[in-house]
Amino acid sequence: MRLMACATGLLSASVAQAQSSVTLYGVVDGGLLYTSKSVEAATGQNTGKQISMIEGGVSPSVFGLTGSEDLGGGLRVSFKLESGFSVANGGLADCNGNLFGCQAWIALDNQYGTLKAGLQYSPFFLALYESDPRDFSLFGSGLVNMVDNVLGTGIFNPNALSYTSPKIAGLQASVMYALGGTAGDFQAGRQYAASLKYELGGFLINASIYDGNAGGNAQTPVPTTLEYEGRTVGAAYKIGPVTAKLSFVNYKVAGAFNNNVYGGGLDYHMTPALDVNGGVWVTSDRNHTASHSVMGALGAEYSLSKRTMLYAQVGAVDNHGAMNTGISINGALYAPEGTTIGTVLGMRHTF
Repeated sequence: MRLMACATGLLSASVAQAQSSVTLYGVVDGGLLYTSKSVEAATGQNTGKQISMIEGGVSPSVFGLTGSEDLGGGLRVSFKLESGFSVANGGLADCNGNLFGCQAWIALDNQYGTLKAGLQYSPFFLALYESDPRDFSLFGSGLVNMVDNVLGTGIFNPNALSYTSPKIAGLQASVMYALGGTAGDFQAGRQYAASLKYELGGFLINASIYDGNAGGNAQTPVPTTLEYEGRTVGAAYKIGPVTAKLSFVNYKVAGAFNNNVYGGGLDYHMTPALDVNGGVWVTSDRNHTASHSVMGALGAEYSLSKRTMLYAQVGAVDNHGAMNTGISINGALYAPEGTTIGTVLGMRHTF
């Protein structure tokens, strides 16, 4: 009877596998970071040079599960559970501090578009990613500006529902609404975003808005419900191995700052194994024009295989007034007044 039960279990598992698929995946990224200055969180003052191991120089280290099932008639269900971790100490990192704090959603899609529910990236974040010349590298990219301004808000959106349309004549739209979850107060923690993009050949142009309120019941170790408004317009153009990108972003935090960020750069695939890219981002506070910064970075990535690459990056940021733009998400998110130079060497492996 025990043998029969085992055989029945194996048969059931094989039938389920035939109807659906589940994949374990991940990224392991570790690097060595050097900065000529570092900042004291309490005072904002320079505390000197630093050399440190970081859990990601190009991309976060993550692992996750993703799967899908064909329901028939063109309808498909899919899901993703994704967690960030540190290769330096094994702890949770780079997301909102929860076990599956990067993504945790379920979706239905067919020829009419995709409906998604759960913790997910906002259309605003995805639009910024598409117009970033360094693909939101954790060192020296537009992602540093975003996290420096609004932490995880607009990246990891809890209690969210979103719809993304199919591409029609090159146009695609996406909208998201996140519920705050506080009984009797529908505005607390409420977030919404929308984006529209047009693609034709190697040309892309997009625009997106984001609006979020403080509060709600989604309390996480890394704040993801900061009250702010975001606006962006971006463009990209690819000619052979070279892609040029430009973007404008506005981050407006009530009672704090109203920062405009102008960015642009190039990505050049010199060979199938070697990619070189660089960008510059200029930030200015419209409320206090004496506060401004310029950040620039160059990076080179060499693929040893389809899954493993080595990388080297160098960058600098120059802060004036109360601006504290950093150079790296990990280890140097903020920088003191004046010029800070940074470099990172590392390795990245996907599975």
